[in-house]
Amino acid sequence: MYWKGMEGGYYWYDAPVETSALMIETFREIGQDTAADRQLKTWLLRRKQTHHWPTTKATTDAVYALLMGGSDWLDQKRSVSVQLGDKRVEMAGEAGTGYDKKIFDAPFINPPMGNITVSMSSARGGGSPAWGAVYWQYFDQLDRITPAGGGKPPLRVEKRLYIQRNTNGGPVLDTIPENGTLHIGDRVIVRLVMRADRDLEYVHLKDMRGACMEPVNVLSGYQWQGGLGYYESTKDVSTQFFFSLVQRGVYVFDYPLLVEQTGEFSNGVASVECMYAPEFAFHTEGIRINVEGAQ
Repeated sequence: MYWKGMEGGYYWYDAPVETSALMIETFREIGQDTAADRQLKTWLLRRKQTHHWPTTKATTDAVYALLMGGSDWLDQKRSVSVQLGDKRVEMAGEAGTGYDKKIFDAPFINPPMGNITVSMSSARGGGSPAWGAVYWQYFDQLDRITPAGGGKPPLRVEKRLYIQRNTNGGPVLDTIPENGTLHIGDRVIVRLVMRADRDLEYVHLKDMRGACMEPVNVLSGYQWQGGLGYYESTKDVSTQFFFSLVQRGVYVFDYPLLVEQTGEFSNGVASVECMYAPEFAFHTEGIRINVEGAQ
């Protein structure tokens, strides 16, 4: 439960954390509304999952609102059970935070473990929230990587390669077909489409490139495009983008490369991650390109 327009701001009087904390205290002291109190506290805590509390005052007000009054979320005696296929894992959780982590090495992993069921029970009730994530890490050839996840992840990126050709009507972008052929001297435009279904802070977008290509933009620096500010950094094998704040929406980034070597190359993948909440992450499929001599 929250109010629109309270997600954030740039002025001193835009204080979404402090305002939310005050509204929690108001509903608790005046309305005696336990349901609204729980919903307001849930929003404040879940917002912390992808945002930071910007000031000491905001942190103090938020902690006060979460702990003073209502049900005591820190004292909840909860039992969390995770069913991974035929394996059942009981999550104990450390005192205070409830954090727990389990690691399975490769010999203990099997395909049925992809079917995951989570259940939680509390001895005292109270409805304190909980969330988690499952990571599967492995090594593979870049060309064999498939897009991460399924459905519509909250944060995702798409990558497309185009050849820029000069015509009488001006520059035109032609799509490079799968397993298409490039030639030395071609100007390739990389288009990255990033989609976010919520506001996120501290987002990192990394796009790898093949060894046959050299970037045109070799100087790193701050950029402003389409209402989004970011720092673009050009590295030896990738171009990286760093965002302090990504608001909900769709963003398109184009940057040029020049083809300089012949042969078959892996063009790598593009990956995006919220560094404040690494469970919000996505990567594209691997791309293979073939380069022949100049036309």
